[in-house]
Amino acid sequence: MKKIGIFYGSSTGTTQGIAETIASKLGVPASDVIDVSKMNADMVKEYEALLLGTSTWGDGELQDDWYNGVKVLKESDLKEKTIALFGCGDSESYCDTFCDGMGIIYEDIKDSGCTIIGKVSAEDYSFSSSIAVIDGMFVGLALDDINESDKTEERIDAWVNDIKNHLA
Repeated sequence: MKKIGIFYGSSTGTTQGIAETIASKLGVPASDVIDVSKMNADMVKEYEALLLGTSTWGDGELQDDWYNGVKVLKESDLKEKTIALFGCGDSESYCDTFCDGMGIIYEDIKDSGCTIIGKVSAEDYSFSSSIAVIDGMFVGLALDDINESDKTEERIDAWVNDIKNHLA
């Protein structure tokens, strides 16, 4: 399996918990699950695959620690990297910006030469708009652990099973 680094931005702990769950299901050591506020170019270089997780804040804003994280990614060579995204949002209170943070990261890295994996159909979600959806697919795993927590585990399992082959 490729050497995987899971980087997350989490203000309330939800995205961190999701990152740790994903790591456990993929067999990624806890030492490779890293708060994005600590991410630097040397760390990015160390991994063949990057799993990037963020929550969405306010009116579709990126989680605060990701502003510098995106800068680090843009300054890094991502050409040989496999990248998967996961995002947390609130599909009821912020139905018009659901998981937009994940969409922001996607927009910033999509032309970097990396291989982005792990798109998820938007069919089983209730929301009105998201920049993280392209042609009916989320650019990564979208989760609403507030209103749809009963679907979180199943969604993570399906996503992990989907991306495993690309991480071999």
